[in-house]
Amino acid sequence: MLAEKYAERIDKIFSKYPTKRSAVMPLLYIAQEEYGYVNLQGVEEVATLCELDPTQVKSIAGFYTMYRERPKGKYWLHICTDLACALRGADEFYEEVLHELKLDHDNDTTEDGTFTVEHVMCLGACDRAPMLQCNFHFHENLDMDKMRELIAKWRAEKS
Repeated sequence: MLAEKYAERIDKIFSKYPTKRSAVMPLLYIAQEEYGYVNLQGVEEVATLCELDPTQVKSIAGFYTMYRERPKGKYWLHICTDLACALRGADEFYEEVLHELKLDHDNDTTEDGTFTVEHVMCLGACDRAPMLQCNFHFHENLDMDKMRELIAKWRAEKS
């Protein structure tokens, strides 16, 4: 399915690399975009495209935090809780966001599938913490008032 639907993008990706194997990561982004996460079908399709064993592709997807291996919400919130951010209140901020969205550490996606919240290590904005990355876009110098505004905005966009 990926090969047909995204043929032009895939060709462009392959043109940037000396070997097909080198294109695994950008192709995994396409699979994640298509399926909402990197599922078994996506892994197998990327493996076929790159002429690799699916186990090799699965190991790459499992290693990097930017690939989700189970369904995620429309808004994927990564909150940095590394030491530098924690010193600026990131741990408490993370817990408050979970509470606001009625989530916990074991249940990271809202029932309606709108939000997935994960803590991550280092997004490179230590001096602007608490911060988060939503669908690969940064939001910095946050507090819960600003966060509630973002949540309301994203909920409205989902409708």
